[in-house]
Amino acid sequence: MLIDDVKVKMTAGKGGTGAVNFNKNKMELGPTGGSGGKGASIWTEGISDLGALGQFRFKKEFCGDNGRDGREKILNGSNGKDLILKMPVGTVIHNLTTSESNEIIKVGERILIAKGGKGGRGNFLFRSARNTSPKQFQEGFLGESFDMHLELKMIADVGFVGLPNVGKSSLLNELTNASVKVANYQFTTLEPNLGVYYGLILADIPGLIEGASGGKGLGIKFLKHIERTKVLLHLLSAESDNLLADYEIIRKELGTHNAELLKKPEYILISKTDLVSSEELAKKIESLKKLKKEIVTISIHDWDSLEKVKKILNKIAEEK
Repeated sequence: MLIDDVKVKMTAGKGGTGAVNFNKNKMELGPTGGSGGKGASIWTEGISDLGALGQFRFKKEFCGDNGRDGREKILNGSNGKDLILKMPVGTVIHNLTTSESNEIIKVGERILIAKGGKGGRGNFLFRSARNTSPKQFQEGFLGESFDMHLELKMIADVGFVGLPNVGKSSLLNELTNASVKVANYQFTTLEPNLGVYYGLILADIPGLIEGASGGKGLGIKFLKHIERTKVLLHLLSAESDNLLADYEIIRKELGTHNAELLKKPEYILISKTDLVSSEELAKKIESLKKLKKEIVTISIHDWDSLEKVKKILNKIAEEK
């Protein structure tokens, strides 16, 4: 199960408390209490694993280690070890407490989530000419604590979109080493799947239906993933009675969710062409002519038709 939307609480570590201590050796009397160590900060680091947010499925609260208390002989307490949480590239981190947002856009990128608290001063730092035997000290300071909303928006080069059961997963399997479940019923794919085609990341977006932008069917859960794709391959099934209506349903849902999606480069693929006659296919192609977009007919059982798709992908790869 892909976790792509979750709320968690992040609390950085508290600083250690400063110590009160005095040197007991003759001629060396004076304060020797060290300061507390700094509390652990919480960072996030970008990785390529799409399923990395799964760690937040059941655990909803993450805390950094506290700094150690100060010690005698002016020894400061050790700092808490920073907590580094791995998150997939494309994760948007919404800080619900401050209303700020950050996004992880590349592997290895680190973002500070919550800063650890400072350590308190020991009595050694309170000494002065007038106060030679201070008993003052500081408690460690609390680390930052925030409520977070983590939202994954996949970053892919090409997104496969279309109504349910139009062959998106089958096409992904043929073009890449992906092993996506396929079956002849709607909503076989319940989470986005990725494949790599000669450096291009291809994303199979689960089927949308009319009303998806308003929450119907799989709803807007997967529309957000299309926002990050650079090019759309729009699949229409040759078995459909009205390809133009199918096309307009998806375009309407994309535009309702985010008008910018309609500006993305788009190729129209008529799939499952092996299931209709050549005469019927010709009529269906004609019905889409008014769209004035490149239309490619494909069947996963026809090697030559898949070569047409590969040409498109090769072109996209060259431009990339």
